[in-house]
Amino acid sequence: MAEEPKRLIRFDFEAYYAEDGKLYETSKMDVAKNAGIFNERYQYVPVPYITGSRRLFPDLEAALESAEIGKECEVTIPCEKAAGARNPKNVEYRPLKEFIKDDRYPQVGMQVSVGNKTGYITSIGAGRVKVDFNNPLAGHDLMYKFTVLEEITDPVEKAKAVVEADFSTIEGFQFDVSENKVVVSEPDICKYDSNWTIAKYKIVADLRSVLGVNRVEFLQVWDNTPVSSDKTE
Repeated sequence: MAEEPKRLIRFDFEAYYAEDGKLYETSKMDVAKNAGIFNERYQYVPVPYITGSRRLFPDLEAALESAEIGKECEVTIPCEKAAGARNPKNVEYRPLKEFIKDDRYPQVGMQVSVGNKTGYITSIGAGRVKVDFNNPLAGHDLMYKFTVLEEITDPVEKAKAVVEADFSTIEGFQFDVSENKVVVSEPDICKYDSNWTIAKYKIVADLRSVLGVNRVEFLQVWDNTPVSSDKTE
């Protein structure tokens, strides 16, 4: 038997370092541009979120769950309840030659992967590169301003929001939701995107979570039917 469905909401947010009020992330394009952190590869739209899914800091999660729709809220999260303290052992010096590939040189602020770790370059000099493998938010108290814009209740809109959250786009998808089953018709992009195979596992879990269904089906169509050029006189 399926569990009781969880709430699915959309919210806008602004995230700041609490100590100096510097904005580091937002869902609002105009706010990002005004703060000088606009990224053209980022999609600035309200965020769909399943409350109780534990994918956010607990204090932010609790604030979202109790928030009144349409009302701007603010919550400050101390370092120890956010990304934790910085660990000096997570800062390493690596040879510069490790990062020089195809005539491209590393730059301060660049994200890099070393072994199974991901970090950011913080300085370059004397043939060495300093890489910080700490979470970029580590050591900071954080402050969030957010507004819950809506609670999504329509079953098809819920399915769309789940795929949008887990795969970043719903273009070309079709959804059929019945009492105990969801059928997701995949667009052609899914046939060639390696990320889709991974995303499907998360999508299945989230569809079950917000719709309370037991069965999820994915429909993939390979259609090579020739287009007829015959005309009826």
